[in-house]
Amino acid sequence: MLTAQTALTLNSPITVGSLELRNRLILAPMQQYQGSPEGYATEHHTQHYSRRAGALGMMIVESTAVSDNGRLVPNDIGIFTDRHAEALKRVTDAVHAAHTPIFVQLSHGGRKSAPEVTKKLVAPSAMAYDDTYGVPSELTVAEIEALLEDYRLAARRSIAAGFDGIEVHAAHGFLIHQFLSPLSNRRTDAYGGSREGRSRFLRDTLAAIRSETGRGYPLIVRVSSTDYTEGGLTPQEVALMLKPLEAEGLLDGVDVSSGGLLPVQPPDVHPGYQVPDAAAIKQHLHVPVIAVGKIYTRPFADRIIADGLADAVAVGRPFLDDPDFAQTLIG
Repeated sequence: MLTAQTALTLNSPITVGSLELRNRLILAPMQQYQGSPEGYATEHHTQHYSRRAGALGMMIVESTAVSDNGRLVPNDIGIFTDRHAEALKRVTDAVHAAHTPIFVQLSHGGRKSAPEVTKKLVAPSAMAYDDTYGVPSELTVAEIEALLEDYRLAARRSIAAGFDGIEVHAAHGFLIHQFLSPLSNRRTDAYGGSREGRSRFLRDTLAAIRSETGRGYPLIVRVSSTDYTEGGLTPQEVALMLKPLEAEGLLDGVDVSSGGLLPVQPPDVHPGYQVPDAAAIKQHLHVPVIAVGKIYTRPFADRIIADGLADAVAVGRPFLDDPDFAQTLIG
């Protein structure tokens, strides 16, 4: 479990399962658009992530597809064969040489999978994201079970690839988020309807991963706190979905982002705009919460942690321009 110690500053250590992080600064997952046509990690990934390691508490690799049919973009990376894991092992080895823990973000695009490489667009319900992607096929229970097996095998390969933990991507309008939201899930079987039904696929995914990793291996989930549309997810609803999963020991932390289910934008994107949602979710859970969203200064990050609004801070975009940005925040 990700357990919070006395969280006074960004420099305070924190424990993820059996893994102790030296500080609470996390490199957020960001697409590099540099995967091979087959979805393999390349030398770009080895250089990119190892160059940014060192001062960070940990880093999370960009979205990594559990299925060839669920890639988010044509040139992203995957972990759907053993050869993909071998390519990723070069990345983790390089990052570990800089003494930094590294997590993989496991994903499936669902109805937002890349049209260029997707053989069959699937989703909880036959509802399109937009005209570009088109209308997906509603997943059968047998297909859902096959996807759970994809996640299980991806977890096995993640360990073989040397990752120190897993983040399950349940945000930004991708497959698991599509199950969670009533705006995209109109199923009437056990995977739809009630809050419990809509969260079942996430629950089963985490359980499948746990069957491979065991309890001590760090497992966190990234969620969208809101759909920015009436009738969609809210921080309260998301927290109530996560609470039973926490009770089952299925997750060790929550990474709070927002949006992506529909082609709508947040009304106001200012520094820390997602922090209030992280704080609202944190009130319902015991596992620590990661805040993300334009948290670019040390005083701001320290205040978020010291005030108990979140237990760690993830930062993304500044690292694209400045590989040494961690030194700016950690010192």
